[in-house]
Amino acid sequence: MKITSIRAAVLAATAIAFTAGAASAQDGDLIVFDWSGYGDPEFHTAYIEQYGASPTFAYFGDEEEAFQKLRAGFKADLGHPCSQSVERWKDAGLIEPMDPAKITAFDTLIPGLRDMKGFNEDGKVWFVPVDWGNTALVYRTDMIDESEVGSLQAFADPKFQGKISVGDNVDDAYALGFLAVGVTDWTKATDEQFQAASDFLRKVHQNVRFYWQDGATLAQSMSAGEVSLAWAWNETPVTMQAEGHPVAMKRDTEEGLSTWVCGFAKLTNGEGSDDKAYDYVNAFLSEKSADYMVNAWGYGHSNQAGLDKVDPAVLDSMGYSNLEAFKSKTLWQAPVPYELREKMIAEFEQIKAGF
Repeated sequence: MKITSIRAAVLAATAIAFTAGAASAQDGDLIVFDWSGYGDPEFHTAYIEQYGASPTFAYFGDEEEAFQKLRAGFKADLGHPCSQSVERWKDAGLIEPMDPAKITAFDTLIPGLRDMKGFNEDGKVWFVPVDWGNTALVYRTDMIDESEVGSLQAFADPKFQGKISVGDNVDDAYALGFLAVGVTDWTKATDEQFQAASDFLRKVHQNVRFYWQDGATLAQSMSAGEVSLAWAWNETPVTMQAEGHPVAMKRDTEEGLSTWVCGFAKLTNGEGSDDKAYDYVNAFLSEKSADYMVNAWGYGHSNQAGLDKVDPAVLDSMGYSNLEAFKSKTLWQAPVPYELREKMIAEFEQIKAGF
């Protein structure tokens, strides 16, 4: 797999835009509220070919930030939430049903993703899955021996003080915390297990150099040797390996790893073109986008027809040839009970503040 120069340039540009809190203004008829980096034009070439420019992008660092901004009145047409947040966004009235007849790849989406609880209910499609992958232990193989990272307890080991980065994302952080204390289904977590997960994250905090907000910033820090151990997405090892850096994802730690799926939802307060919203989603779901997502970003794609055209050896090496096998032995980031999620949000802010 070889990362393209445009991919590297886009990551750098979006990292700068995110840091500045800016939106990337292109086609004003469509505003996409997305994760930093997903404005990469290679994901929506068909949209650019049709309209002559990318849509306007506004970026968020995690879904809680996005949720609060939308509740405060921020207007956009499409949002990019993930599995654990869809029902919350729906219950808050932030998203509206989509018309599957306008989604060209709807029938070839992986059923295990397309028909998940909360995504496709009572004949209404609230969410269209696009990308899926892991949050797992990632490390510099020239700075850390594999024997030192056989367990997630490594994140709390004092010998890695100042060399660790964890995403500034409550869901990923608590996926690490719960896994570390033996919980693989956070929807059933007890108060005691939540406290144990929080206590572990407080120990991790003592070692954290910084909480990363986008993959490009994390990759830059790891390539410079400032961070040697991270709790990160598939994107980080794939892009860094392609650039020649000695980085690996450890998928077989004693406690496991986390799995997620993200996608697009129509926002209720959008004022842009409805047709362009569907055209953008269709461009993202294209077979060309599927190939690019797997090979350049290291994530799975929801369009089975697109995955079928990717080199089978590549899919097998990443685990994307079988969704159910991919989800096994992981903490699946399913929606958590409201009270638990509110506690996670409040506690994570306290942990980051050093309390």
